[in-house]
Amino acid sequence: MTINFSGRHFPSDIILQVVRYYVSYKLSYHEIEEIMAERGIHVDHSTINRRVIKFAPLLEHRARGRKKPVASSWRMDETCINVKGQWKYYYRAVDKYGDVIDFLLRDTRDEKAARAFFQKAIGQHGLPKKVVIDGSHSNT
Repeated sequence: MTINFSGRHFPSDIILQVVRYYVSYKLSYHEIEEIMAERGIHVDHSTINRRVIKFAPLLEHRARGRKKPVASSWRMDETCINVKGQWKYYYRAVDKYGDVIDFLLRDTRDEKAARAFFQKAIGQHGLPKKVVIDGSHSNT
């Protein structure tokens, strides 16, 4: 799958750079706008927002296609983390080698959230032979 950048004001390498800055680092759209201006590229923060919304899911899809296969034994846990001032439940699965299989952020910690996480992970990587979970009641 190729990503079509035709009809955009900026070349593909600039678009990919601003999207990468946003998804890789804790930078706001305004901060990325300033960084690009220092490099002589004048791009508005709202344009950066639109490019992130459009191209980040496409890049994630391509990256998942290139990810190496995961082991058949998974370890799953969830924890509470603060994301932009809001507390979220972070569900994560790693394989027996410690490689991250998948993750999911949710507002709730319940069976529905755990089920959504497993459906997403199994849909991407297939059914594991063994899953080790913590003692949380939401995972039973």
